[in-house]
Amino acid sequence: MRRRTGVVATAAVVCAVLLASCSSAADVANSPPGPAATPSLPSSSAPPGPRPPATGSTSSSGSLPDAFGPGPTGHGLSRFYDQKVTWTSCGSGFTCGSFWVPLDYDKPNGPAITIKAKMNPADDQSTKLGSLFIDPGGPGVSGVDYVGQAHYDQPLTNAYDIIGFDPRGVGSSTAVNCVSDSQLDAYVASDPEPQTPAEVTQLQKIWSAFTAGCVANSGPLLQHVSTVEVARDLDVMRAVVGDKKLNYFGASYGTYIGANYAALFPEHVGRMVLDGAVDPLAKPHQTDLNVAAGFETALTAYLGYCVDQGDCPLGDSVSAARQSVIDLLNKVGSAPMQTSTPGRDLTQGLAFYGIVLPLYSRSFWPYLTQAFQQTDNNDGSLMLALADSYTGRQPDGSYSSNELEAQVAVNCLDNPEHESVAQIEADGAQFDKVSPVFGPVAAWFPYSCSNWPVKRIQPQPDYAAKGAPPIVVVGTTRDPATPYEQAVNLAKELDSGVLLSRNGDGHTAYDSGNSCIDDAIDSFLADGTVPANHTMC
Repeated sequence: MRRRTGVVATAAVVCAVLLASCSSAADVANSPPGPAATPSLPSSSAPPGPRPPATGSTSSSGSLPDAFGPGPTGHGLSRFYDQKVTWTSCGSGFTCGSFWVPLDYDKPNGPAITIKAKMNPADDQSTKLGSLFIDPGGPGVSGVDYVGQAHYDQPLTNAYDIIGFDPRGVGSSTAVNCVSDSQLDAYVASDPEPQTPAEVTQLQKIWSAFTAGCVANSGPLLQHVSTVEVARDLDVMRAVVGDKKLNYFGASYGTYIGANYAALFPEHVGRMVLDGAVDPLAKPHQTDLNVAAGFETALTAYLGYCVDQGDCPLGDSVSAARQSVIDLLNKVGSAPMQTSTPGRDLTQGLAFYGIVLPLYSRSFWPYLTQAFQQTDNNDGSLMLALADSYTGRQPDGSYSSNELEAQVAVNCLDNPEHESVAQIEADGAQFDKVSPVFGPVAAWFPYSCSNWPVKRIQPQPDYAAKGAPPIVVVGTTRDPATPYEQAVNLAKELDSGVLLSRNGDGHTAYDSGNSCIDDAIDSFLADGTVPANHTMC
């Protein structure tokens, strides 16, 4: 298992997935839960991803994927900074382009890889301020896809060419590849909290195939998908588009990209907003505990809503409803629940993802209630559809992106952990205490990177980013995936950090229906007006 800091899921996307993947979704179509606000600019960021790895280790080897190439002509890093990119129309007013970056920045004359980008050109090219690069999170979420889905307030579309990009290892850029769709199915559906030696062995078997596939199919790229390298790619892109300073909006894991950029290139920072912040200095174990606690807080808020609505399928009190959720997870862990999709039952792993996804936004909560109504009648169809929306699984059995694979590869380079099964089991009570529902799963987060086949080679930079102009760090008080404390900490760690807070539910703050937040961010990015430190909206 591995925590995850970014899953893009607007209400419209969730509805589409439910209607496409769940044959009983006529119930949803005929009795929709009401209009749902569509989150924008930022992405959602979530906790867990993958599963525990196998014991043993392999070395990174193999041939170069097809997307590798010689790169632009010239010598050293200057050949990348001096390259020319041609932007071509790619529909609906957008333009698309490709950047070359070195596979290994220590070997700039070696192989190169490609970074794909998509631009929403500024409304008035004659008065624009430059470019605003955005990243919606992950690791593994496609910024190319997201720039076409997100909503931007007019002050931003007037001021900037808004550019989304797929970081190295992700999506349409030179991408990590690990396993087949059927293997990914097994990985996602597997038991997220093994309790017996046999269950641990089964997970290790699945993970052994996963890691071996990553080595065989990704080759040397696997060792070069760290966030430090993504930040260096971002500086190349900044220079190539002609901007002296980087203007940037990062959400969730995208804040980690921004923090790394500021640490490496403080003199190049322009106007930077980091929404739903990741604390780069937090120890992985403490972060895992914080994420478990954050989702428990979000679940508690949802359970209160469910009870207050009346006829909550989980019970008449928050405590009773919480126990019902635990009972459901235990039930499907012992005997998977039937769904309307032939050959796919609701396992504990899938139920876990189905519960997690709607906690990203209050607008998704009615769907979660409907899913619990179905499971109360021994029908896991809607919960399965929510899980598929979380993982990007399509009705035909394919996955819409390589997000799950890239997520593990990036996380394990950035934050390597080394915990044995015995240590994880010993820590279980600590996780159970902070999160009765999610703690048993979160306790296993560290194991996915304990035997990752490649090691980190990029040292962490100094996140104080001395010399950078004001950087606005945004936190939401009941954010499940990137708990509020992380934003507070990052704002302190940055020499020029300015904390902007939203008192509310859901993941990230911008375009969540809070005009105080939106106005502050728009004014900062468009006009340079820095909000007062510790502003609470």
